[in-house]
Parts: sequence; structure tokens; C-alpha cells
Amino acid sequence: MANPAHTPSSGVLRSRRPAPVPGILFAMLCALPLGGCSFDLGSWGPDKEKQPAQAEQKPSDNISARSVTDAQGYATRGQVLAKSGSNEQALAEFERALALDPYNVRALYGRGLIRQAEKEHQQAIEDFTAANGLSPQKVEPLLARANSYFALDKAKEAVSDLDEAVQADPNSAQAWSARAAAYERLGDKTNASASYGRALALRPKDEAARSGLARTGG
Repeated sequence: MANPAHTPSSGVLRSRRPAPVPGILFAMLCALPLGGCSFDLGSWGPDKEKQPAQAEQKPSDNISARSVTDAQGYATRGQVLAKSGSNEQALAEFERALALDPYNVRALYGRGLIRQAEKEHQQAIEDFTAANGLSPQKVEPLLARANSYFALDKAKEAVSDLDEAVQADPNSAQAWSARAAAYERLGDKTNASASYGRALALRPKDEAARSGLARTGG
């Protein structure tokens, strides 16, 4: 598990326009080559997932309650802008949120998705790692980080994230499907078949999982 105390700096917003990110990516899906991950940034609420021990590890940088509240507002606006396809403005809102509160999970994850779409996978991994450290029970940062690891030809790290994702939420059909596709991609039909089976048990009408199970000998 990533060290929750590690959060990347918000950085300086680049002047170039980010590559377009499909609206559906931010609305409900982040399309992954190894599966789909359903995620709504707003579903996490105002960063309620932070653990007390993690909060105690914050540096003494005088982050006020007002800053945390304002950061939540910027992150929410970033989400709305991203859904509408205004990705440059969305990135700016995520950056503003993180300048006020580097521990804002939604802003970290949202910025990571934009960086991933820009093929800035190492920076995306840093954001997903920070988001995962602050919300270890959420599978979405793990699924997204696995996608970037695969893009960097780091299959071992990607599969490790997917193994962790199904442990974090054994009832996530999307996590099982992603894990299955990853193992199938690596030629491990045993783990792929077992994972497709779990996904199908959770979502019986999932035809992609059904086809995957047939391909891997299930």
C-alpha cells in the first residue's frame, strides 16, 4: 500500500491545452484497456475517507478548515467542468484545490485522470498513489494506476494493483473483470478464468465476462 503521507506537489499548470478527455470518462467510466472502472468523483464526498492517523501525518503547514472547504469547492467545480469536456478549466480547478489542500482525494484523482489522458503516466501514477493512500478502501485509484503501469510496460506492478483492488472490495465486479483481463493478457488462464467467474457471479448479465470465461476455459 502506498504511503498515505506521500502526496505530490500540485505543480504549475502548463499553458498548453490538455488533450481532450472523453466526457464519459469523468461522468461514470474511466475506460481501461484491461477493464472498466465505474467512478463518480462526487461519490467520495468531502474527503471523508481520510483516516485520523493519516491526518496526523500532515505537515504543519497551517491548512485551515476554510482552505479544506474551499478546496472541496474547487474539486467539485473541476468535476463538473470535466464532465462538460472543459478539461483545461477542470485541471485548473484541481490544481487550485491541491494548492489549498494537498490531501484532497477527488482533486488528486481527477488530476491523475487528465494526466493519464495526456499520457503523462508517471505523474498520473503519483496522483493515483496519493489518492489510494488517502482512501485505501477505494478500488478506482488502483484500477486507474494499473492502467498507467501497463502503459509503461510495468505488468507486475499493474497486476499487483488489481490483486489489491479485489481485496479492497471483493464485491466489485469491475475490479474482478479488470483483474481477469490483465491475467488473460499475461497468458495466465487459471487466474483469468477464476476472476471472470467471480465477475460473472456478481454481475450475471456481463457478457464480456462471460466471453472471457469461455476464452480462458471456464
